[in-house]
Amino acid sequence: MTIAVGDKLPEATLIEKTDAGLAPVTVGALTKGRKVVIFGLPGAYTGTCSTRHLPSFIGVADKLRAKGVDEIVCVAVNDPFVMGAWGEGAGAGKAGVRMLSDAGSELTGALGLRFTRAEAGLYDRSKRYAMYVEDGVVRVLNLEANPGECDISGGETMLAAI
Repeated sequence: MTIAVGDKLPEATLIEKTDAGLAPVTVGALTKGRKVVIFGLPGAYTGTCSTRHLPSFIGVADKLRAKGVDEIVCVAVNDPFVMGAWGEGAGAGKAGVRMLSDAGSELTGALGLRFTRAEAGLYDRSKRYAMYVEDGVVRVLNLEANPGECDISGGETMLAAI
């Protein structure tokens, strides 16, 4: 079953690469009592993810925070080292966009947003989405029909929705 507006996020543990090493981040701790934008994408360094999706949130990060968003999080089914390097190269950290790894597709699967495209080498990856979560409950969910599209899941659309 796919996550929907009004649903509570499932518990899962993501991994963050920090200066001190790898750190687990639970969804519950990330969202409890907070307003969080979480956007998921098929993979680090991939075309649409690198040219449109991540940059769209980097570009509106300050405006989202001005609307009361406590945290902006990018999630992908990649290892934490790749997520850290991609975020660093893209300027995500400087913009305040947190890069979290769903290496085992735990959260992605629990959200019902997993897909595989074997011909492209993408296995158990995340569909493209953006959600606004208040205290662990989904308030806005923008899910793309095709993982190669970034029309309704971008930063500007989320900014307008909250």
